[in-house]
Amino acid sequence: MRFEIFALFNSKTIRSFSFLAFLAFLSVAVFYQTASAQTIAQGPPTGQKGKPPVIVIPGLIGSELVNKETDEVVWFDLQRSKTDDLRLPISTNLEKNRDNLVPRDILRNIKYLRFLPETEIYQKLAASLEIPGDYKEGKWDAPSENGFQDTYYVFPYDWRLDNVENARLLVRRLAELKTKLKRPGLKFNIVAHSMGGLIARYAAMYGDTDLPNGTRRLIPTWAGAKHINKIFLVGTPNEGSISSLNALVKGYALGGGGINIPFIQSLSKYDMFTLPAIFQLLPHSGTIRVFDENLKPLKIDIYNPETWEKYGWAVYDDPKFSKEFTIQEQAQAKAYFRVVLSRAKRFHQALDANINAKSAVPIYLLGSECKPTLDGMVIYRDEKFRWRTLFDADEFKRSDGTKVSGKELKELLFVKGDGVVTQRSFLTSTLTGAKPRKDGFQTALLAQHVSFACGVHNELLSNAEVQNRLFIDLVSK
Repeated sequence: MRFEIFALFNSKTIRSFSFLAFLAFLSVAVFYQTASAQTIAQGPPTGQKGKPPVIVIPGLIGSELVNKETDEVVWFDLQRSKTDDLRLPISTNLEKNRDNLVPRDILRNIKYLRFLPETEIYQKLAASLEIPGDYKEGKWDAPSENGFQDTYYVFPYDWRLDNVENARLLVRRLAELKTKLKRPGLKFNIVAHSMGGLIARYAAMYGDTDLPNGTRRLIPTWAGAKHINKIFLVGTPNEGSISSLNALVKGYALGGGGINIPFIQSLSKYDMFTLPAIFQLLPHSGTIRVFDENLKPLKIDIYNPETWEKYGWAVYDDPKFSKEFTIQEQAQAKAYFRVVLSRAKRFHQALDANINAKSAVPIYLLGSECKPTLDGMVIYRDEKFRWRTLFDADEFKRSDGTKVSGKELKELLFVKGDGVVTQRSFLTSTLTGAKPRKDGFQTALLAQHVSFACGVHNELLSNAEVQNRLFIDLVSK
């Protein structure tokens, strides 16, 4: 039992607990996760030598962040750092919005509390790549002589930053690694989890090229394809996720609900506002499902700042805004917000460009469709005529006092998925050009193979079925 950290932070279970009860719950959950870890998912041994090298790209929050001057681990650490937080500076120049935090490694295991065992995050994948996969871990800066084959490299990155920046960084690092290995024609297989898949796709489609401004039609150059053999997208939100909007509107606090416990690590809506990557996980234009108090479809444009202001989502209209940001940041906030929203929309357009054309890099989809997954929200006025936004199946009262049941909401708002990413987002089923495949799935993205296993989002790369499929396709011609 491993945690999808963001999903858990906002769960009804945690919101209903006191902090002490939460600690008790956490102890039991980690015990079961540790016990289940004794059974490591087994993929079939490849029995092959000379396999192309593999790059592992984690998802959102899947990389350690450390202070580059003190080496203090800021993420993931349950306790809040005394000197650093996860908030980035804000200005309209996203490339200059930096602090002292840098990525060091992927999150392999984490420790929630000192007296509890470690909880596995990506360690099972690494272990399975080594046994039975017969890969060894390589070092980017000092690859072994045979690092061009039977080797995997992990790509930790600052998951707070604009995804295009990390995609361009990936392309540069692949080029540098090929130079060190003296293999100019080498191509890598990429195994990318969740948001990491968006980074991999952009890297393949556009290489080390920034996202152009404006409305000019984007045409993929596939400049990064010269570095990439195959891309495996594992639980990737290819149409975005409404959970990111939830995070931006409400934030997350580990202690429960909106409670901000001083010594506990949390990500408030003020923190979220400063992280460009969160905006780039928003549902793509035309794909979001919104309902009014009568549960009728409601059309809104989440890329228009006026929408956020109308419904009370805009951080800069919050009464606490002036206490959370410096005077300089307050002056920049609205302009920054317009930039990150516009860039998120443009990022989606870049990924969706010519999506139903044949890809220059074979793409494989590995996901889950057995878990109820949030795929909509309700916007309504309460009895005092204030706007409310509902992201769960809690019953509510309409403005006239009548009730809407949790059962009705669950049937309306939740669909098949992995608990975080819906099946339709993963498959790109509602994007323009989506067509039925021979295997029965409807996708816009032309994939070599689509595979589903039953599992939760954060455990997909530890899932035996997913690993079996992964090992088969990694070595197939």
